[in-house]
Amino acid sequence: MMNEANMCLEGPKGRLISFAVACQLALLITALPLQAGDKGIPGAHTITQTGSSSARQPEGLVGKATYVAERYNGRRTSSGEIYDSRKLTAAHPTIPHGTRVKVLNLANNRSVVVTVNDRCRKRSFEFIDLSRAATRELGFLGKGRTMVRIIPIDE
Repeated sequence: MMNEANMCLEGPKGRLISFAVACQLALLITALPLQAGDKGIPGAHTITQTGSSSARQPEGLVGKATYVAERYNGRRTSSGEIYDSRKLTAAHPTIPHGTRVKVLNLANNRSVVVTVNDRCRKRSFEFIDLSRAATRELGFLGKGRTMVRIIPIDE
């Protein structure tokens, strides 16, 4: 004989309720690390090198970088500009529009300065989408993604 709790979770409604509860738990688990982030940018991980070396690494956010798909060329970005894959631009979930950032490819130490003019979806790790021109300068066009250091430029 089944009790009321087992009857409640049978059928399509029960599966939907179970799925909704599982999604809420997953969202809670992924949101907790974001709350412990840097004060400047949520979810950011500031990296500094310690030691007495005179050649110190700059501070910045370490994360993954990819490039924006070619199909977005000519479309309007969230800042209102038209996306042009030939310009040095980027999309980031939290850095304000118009901010210039230096992006350093950790695999080959090549760098480029880009302007954030769009948003990309938030992820549980630091992430930036670069234009094709910026990707070409960093040397990972055709490879998909690479690890980078994102350094905001003070002007």
